[in-house]
Amino acid sequence: MTTAHPAGAHVFDRLSVDALLAAARDKTGLTDYGDEWFIEPLQVLTAALASEARLSEMGLMLTQQRLTALLADRLRLRALQAEHPEILEEQVVVATEICGLPRTGSTLVHRLLASSPHVTSTLSWETTYLLPFPGEGPGAEVRKNKARERFEMFLEMSPDFGDIHTIEWDGPEEDVIVLDRTFVSMSYDSFYQVPTYGLWLRKFDQAPAYRELKEWLQVLQWQDPDRAGKPWVLKSPHHLTAVDTVLDTFPDCKIVMTHRSPTKAVPSYASMVCAISSQYSDQVDPVAIGRYWRDRFVTTLRELGDVRDRRPDRIVDVQFKDVVSDPVGVAVRVSEALGLPADRDALESYMERNRSQRHGSGGHTYTAEDFGLSEAELEGDFAFYEKEIAR
Repeated sequence: MTTAHPAGAHVFDRLSVDALLAAARDKTGLTDYGDEWFIEPLQVLTAALASEARLSEMGLMLTQQRLTALLADRLRLRALQAEHPEILEEQVVVATEICGLPRTGSTLVHRLLASSPHVTSTLSWETTYLLPFPGEGPGAEVRKNKARERFEMFLEMSPDFGDIHTIEWDGPEEDVIVLDRTFVSMSYDSFYQVPTYGLWLRKFDQAPAYRELKEWLQVLQWQDPDRAGKPWVLKSPHHLTAVDTVLDTFPDCKIVMTHRSPTKAVPSYASMVCAISSQYSDQVDPVAIGRYWRDRFVTTLRELGDVRDRRPDRIVDVQFKDVVSDPVGVAVRVSEALGLPADRDALESYMERNRSQRHGSGGHTYTAEDFGLSEAELEGDFAFYEKEIAR
């Protein structure tokens, strides 16, 4: 067990923005960050990490390393764009962002759609290592091996995670991990208890972050000629914090929203957050986490309702019960709504693979009460949404 690291001047020093920027420059030998709009979100994040996250000594070290690596990627991106200006000419088409809350079938819908040879998606290994290593061959084997090792280490540190959310190191993964490099990302209040950062994020104009997401997708297309002409099928509940911005940035994109009672989603997500944040802190507060995410999801779903009223043609709704009863049929229907060809053979093949390669033992259990909530309370909090999905 690591020792809790109290907030103090030394913690703020180790997470100071100037120190992190300098560390990334030293690590890469590069100096040009380009547009420094990202400094504001990084400042808000590091202040919350130092004052609220109750980082352990190990958690502080891992956080320093992670933030430095993300800043290093920003420097490398600008250097690569300067060396290869043709990257900025890549035409990115995002067909969809799948945005359901946890335990609503969004992961299955994403992986089904991504199984089609006619589309592309961000892969788990490349969301961690987006840029080519020096002298790397076309197969990116070094990056893949490093990603596999990180994946195994992560599951070792959070053994319950595989029972909560299935991940494959070489399979489709949420593009919010790409957004981590903008420091505008739901990853941070999911990995740490940083409520002031989460509250700030709700009000921040995320347009610069999404412009950069598009740039990262250009880089991925440029590296892999097989992606040429293929629309992107992406997924993360983070995008519910900026639905209008997503739709404005990617004019061909539709939001696919998977629906299920949030009385299941809130405790499920709180459980996952507790499992992850325990890597970084020995003082995880399940009650604070449960109530925080209850409030986040209430706000998120109300805002989505507003967008649907204004832009109904950009939202595709999917019911969880339909995903369970006929996943391939749902994938075909969603593909048609997105204007994508539906490949039934690929969909059936994925479902067969999914059945034989399930992760997790299924032994992870929790209740709403574990997080200071109750099912009755959650039903009241989300009554407005239950009426919406019952229509």
